[in-house]
Amino acid sequence: MCEAGDTDGSSEDTVGDVFPALLEDSAEDLYEHAPCGYLSTLMDGTIAKINTTLLGWLGHRREELVGRRRFADLLSVGGRIYHETHIAPMLAMHGEAGGLALELRTAGGTRLPVLVTSTVKKGADGTAQLIRSTIFDARDRRAYEEELLRARRQADVERDRARELAAILQRTLLPPALPVVPGMEVAAHYHPASADEVGGDFYDLFPLTGGTWGFFLGDVSGKGAVAAAVTSLVRYTLRAAAVYDPDPAGVLRNLNTVLNQEFRGTDPRYCTVVYGSLTPEAGGCVITLAGGGHPPALLIRADGTVEFVDTPGGMLVGAVPDARFTKAGLRLTPGDTLLLYSDGLTEARTASGRARYSEEDLQEFLTTSAPTTAPAVTAALKALLTSFGDGVEDDTALLALSIPPETTS
Repeated sequence: MCEAGDTDGSSEDTVGDVFPALLEDSAEDLYEHAPCGYLSTLMDGTIAKINTTLLGWLGHRREELVGRRRFADLLSVGGRIYHETHIAPMLAMHGEAGGLALELRTAGGTRLPVLVTSTVKKGADGTAQLIRSTIFDARDRRAYEEELLRARRQADVERDRARELAAILQRTLLPPALPVVPGMEVAAHYHPASADEVGGDFYDLFPLTGGTWGFFLGDVSGKGAVAAAVTSLVRYTLRAAAVYDPDPAGVLRNLNTVLNQEFRGTDPRYCTVVYGSLTPEAGGCVITLAGGGHPPALLIRADGTVEFVDTPGGMLVGAVPDARFTKAGLRLTPGDTLLLYSDGLTEARTASGRARYSEEDLQEFLTTSAPTTAPAVTAALKALLTSFGDGVEDDTALLALSIPPETTS
């Protein structure tokens, strides 16, 4: 009877004998049937050894390649050029080249996308002897990359289509051109913060009866299609309300009523607006403004002074049923300019320091260029907005009205 110790020792001896044999037997099998291709070439590229896996991918017999063909012969035309101009010099200089995307030609003439990593084997004296390459089948990866590329191209097409639709929709929310007001200069500009979304900023200038003109500039809450629908409603309501009751405060009250009736409950919609009426007269024009929670207009006088036209207490339009709106009156004379703007300008981040561009910064900017005209101030602010780059986080609308300066003969 064998003792337990003898039994354990016999088992260990058996495992010790078999395990190295398994390793020795599997080494060649691992080389031949590895999940990747193995290739050894002489320094001139002549194939010295190739495993069964790579032969299967290529559809060649071993005797067709070993000692007869060079590695470059298996490459596509572009791959051969790249091998001679880049890979071979890289191996000569650095002794290795990794992650190379190439295409091999199979016996059937098809192309096999692969990833190749090569290293130079050196002898004891440091001389280069062989180039050993590991080759991975990249067909699945190529198919995945092509699918990603196709999906990206499709996404680009859809994005361009969406941007085109957004631009078309945005244009429908703005007047195609401003009308000519006798004795005045007018100019406007719309600066979108993003090409992908429709903004809610708007402006308009239109004739009323009795030689009076109505104008407004505002900003609807939110972005996108819903905001565009609200913007359209606001614009046409303001125009209709001005015909019914030209008093600027009355126009905003009418709009407030409409918004409260249309957007009640869980999805309230509101906007900020400056609405004004102007009447040209000898030597200038008379303007009455009503403010509904909007940044104050700026009056740039012919003498170079710049002041805010406040309408204190003016509330958001559409936020509450009984909103209150206040008015302010002024007179433009030759050389004077009135500027309306939305808060995309005064909340933009400047290129240096990323600080917010405030209303006080705007006043200072206009002071340095005063006196000015409606086209000139609009062009200057357009350039300013462009200089902010991606610091402009919200759309900006500009509307300027001016009386041409008197000319001396």
